[in-house]
Amino acid sequence: MSEQPEPTPQPDGERDWWDDPALPWRHQPSRADVICLAALGVVAVYALVMLPLRPVILGLAPHVLGSLGYRTGLIMTGALASVGDPWRPLVWVVGSLMVIKFHWVYWWAGRLWGRQILDVFAKDKGPRTRRRYDKAWEVTHRFDTIALIATFLPIPLPAGVIFAAVGAAGTSLRKFLTVCVLSSLTTSAAYLLLGYAIGEPAVQVMDAYGRYLWYVSIAIIVGMIAVALWRSRTKTAEPATGAAAGPGVGTVGDAAGEGR
Repeated sequence: MSEQPEPTPQPDGERDWWDDPALPWRHQPSRADVICLAALGVVAVYALVMLPLRPVILGLAPHVLGSLGYRTGLIMTGALASVGDPWRPLVWVVGSLMVIKFHWVYWWAGRLWGRQILDVFAKDKGPRTRRRYDKAWEVTHRFDTIALIATFLPIPLPAGVIFAAVGAAGTSLRKFLTVCVLSSLTTSAAYLLLGYAIGEPAVQVMDAYGRYLWYVSIAIIVGMIAVALWRSRTKTAEPATGAAAGPGVGTVGDAAGEGR
């Protein structure tokens, strides 16, 4: 845990900017606290930006998407290798490392703030999601390595919660990164082999998809705007029903698996 700075005295009735239950700390934040929270914000923004770009990159440059660590790009690179494309080894190495490019941020958040980061991730979530996060946290504390490996499999797990739980459990950064690298290399190779096994049919499907990729991207953008407007209206109506209003930073917990 980082050294906690002394709080700054405030006039009666006033609260410091950092004294907010939506934030993961319960003390005046240190430099490490602020940097880690900013890093989580960068992860969330990156995931949002890449969401509409992924269909375009897949159609125009699947090697690039695979090198960024996305499953679809890796599978497509494997399919291209079956018809003579030579870039599969390089995409495998680079893509495997890029899969874990942000994992350490969640590990750091867990190390800094412990279970308090789980409360932030679960903010504004429904009871079912909260129970799912709690269960993932508990299981990870008992079986940290197995839980960490499972995040690389194509199953719906709250990866950010698991990474943070590993950090909070005291797992060293060396062990965390070692398991992540080995798991990423293994699963990325499996996606490349899957694409290679599919072969030329996948290439033909991708050629056809290329004619519509911009429409797919536009549809994703429209969907993102619609969801944002709906959430904004919901939050605006919450004070009238007595519910707590105001956005938190809980959405960053959903961005950990963006590279998959």
